Amino acid sequence: MDYKKLLARLAEKWPAKVISIMVAIILFAFHRMGDLQERFFSVPLRLDINSSLVPGTPYPRNIRVTIRGDNSSIYRIGEDDIEAYLDLSRYTEAGTYRASVEMNKKGIAAEVETLEISLEPAELTLELDTKMSKFVPISPDFKGYLETGYEMVSYTMEPSQMVLEGPMKLLTGIAELSTETIEIQGRNSDFAVRVRVKNPNPLLFIRGDGMTDFQAFVQELIMIKNFEELPISVAALGPGLKAVLDPPAASVRIQGAQNELDALDPMTILGVDCSLLTVPGSYELPLNVFNVFIPEGLTVDRLEPETIRITISRSEE
Repeated sequence: MDYKKLLARLAEKWPAKVISIMVAIILFAFHRMGDLQERFFSVPLRLDINSSLVPGTPYPRNIRVTIRGDNSSIYRIGEDDIEAYLDLSRYTEAGTYRASVEMNKKGIAAEVETLEISLEPAELTLELDTKMSKFVPISPDFKGYLETGYEMVSYTMEPSQMVLEGPMKLLTGIAELSTETIEIQGRNSDFAVRVRVKNPNPLLFIRGDGMTDFQAFVQELIMIKNFEELPISVAALGPGLKAVLDPPAASVRIQGAQNELDALDPMTILGVDCSLLTVPGSYELPLNVFNVFIPEGLTVDRLEPETIRITISRSEE
């Protein structure tokens, strides 16, 4: 074989031949790309950091994964087959660091060779802060109002405080934790409820199950009410006699449940007993409260004055 002639023939019009080969390669690549399919889904982002540090600023909790390959392969891959993580474990001091988001292929994703996988975002900048924990008291968050005339005299929570963990700069500014809403609208008796404690920031962590047992103690609202310038009635005055009172009105202070005080008609509760007066004259009698007109549970706390001067005379009739 004449190798010189063969080489000469191969070299003949070589630019055109090279261009033809390149065009063929490009056409083949475009054909292959046309056959490839894409699939998108999100996977959780795992942080690998030193145990003495925690994230100090918000960061993406999920990473968008793009899989490119033939149709028969990409739909066999599940979200559990791709693991995304950010490795910052080499850093031991608080600060701001930038690193690439990496991935591990597991299961079917590790078996399929002709597979293109990309992550978005591909890099992240994350601030790391010193990890801190402390006990924080819990405060209930009420919604609504008790039934009129009732009050919450006390309540208990068990536990009444919880351990909160997180970045130092966030944790130092938190003085208490709040529960989720506790509905008290229209209640008029003791009640208990198990309620969740709200996490004030996703970068913080509440140890335990985050629940507290709340118990409230409710009773009728006890009030003291003053009634001024109430009329004084004359009781059991004999026939043919008339009476003049000095003073003709008095004041009384009554203690009891608000509902009963609001329902009380004070205009009929004061009087003097004249059953022993049979002849005209001037007398001083104790001022009485007629209990028959006062609901049970109300207590007279003060009368003013306590005695009334009464002048008895013959009536003209």
